[in-house]
Amino acid sequence: MVRPAAFAYNAQTATNNSFQTSAAATEYERIRQYAQAEFDEMVLKLQHAGVNVVVIADTDAPQKPDAVFPNNWFSTHADGGVFLYPMYAENRRLERRADIIEQLEHQFDVEGVTDLSDAENHAVYLEGTGSMILDRPNRLVYACLSPRTDMGLLSTFCQKTGYKMIPFMAYDRAGSPVYHTNVVMALGETFAVICLDTIRDVADRNEVVASLTRTGKTIVDISLEQMENFAGNMLQVRGASGFTFLVMSQRAYNALTETQKSVLTQHTNLLFAPLATIETYGGGSARCMMAEIFLPKGGI
Repeated sequence: MVRPAAFAYNAQTATNNSFQTSAAATEYERIRQYAQAEFDEMVLKLQHAGVNVVVIADTDAPQKPDAVFPNNWFSTHADGGVFLYPMYAENRRLERRADIIEQLEHQFDVEGVTDLSDAENHAVYLEGTGSMILDRPNRLVYACLSPRTDMGLLSTFCQKTGYKMIPFMAYDRAGSPVYHTNVVMALGETFAVICLDTIRDVADRNEVVASLTRTGKTIVDISLEQMENFAGNMLQVRGASGFTFLVMSQRAYNALTETQKSVLTQHTNLLFAPLATIETYGGGSARCMMAEIFLPKGGI
């Protein structure tokens, strides 16, 4: 997780992120401080649950308003691989930091880095685990196509990793493509939280449901309103004790029905933190703030 230094509303990402709300420049200092406080509280809650959190400080310069969302620019894999991804917004490309990869190399076994970021020069994008929901045990990747998720580059990722892709189109209430798959759905070991109403094409929807069912996932279907409250932007993590936790924001937790919460607690523990500032101005939530580390332990 990257502690933000200059968190702010980002006009460059707002062009296709309908979850963002603009703010006056005079509000930026207050917003930055609130975002840092929310970040710190979430980290403490994760650590209290026994989750190992690697916290890296954002650099003051250059300013990076979305550095708190590191899962978009890199991903790690159990074979020691690290992938770097092309980013839609020019000011988000500044988030890719060689020193973060070097720190991972000192703590874990990194066997190689696959850099896909050159695709930015051709206006082609694939924003990490924002664009892709990875079912790692079953080697499947779910992805809703959008200006930030290119089918061709998705195919390239699958060719390099041996994953099978399940692409689909997902639309928000206004009929625009949802910018990231990880606001549409979250995947746990034995369950999936997904807003099926966003998948308007019946064949696409049936394929997604069939795949989730075939791989043994209990489906928790959320509404468009719940998705708009970030109830799809969750991540299951494991603590040192072996217990798992589904991490979400307070807003997402409040949006779930008691029945949905009951179903989810049969599979995992629910962990939530207040992230109102980060959600309102950044347009992302708890899942976006966590870049999972699947690398083997070791390092230099």
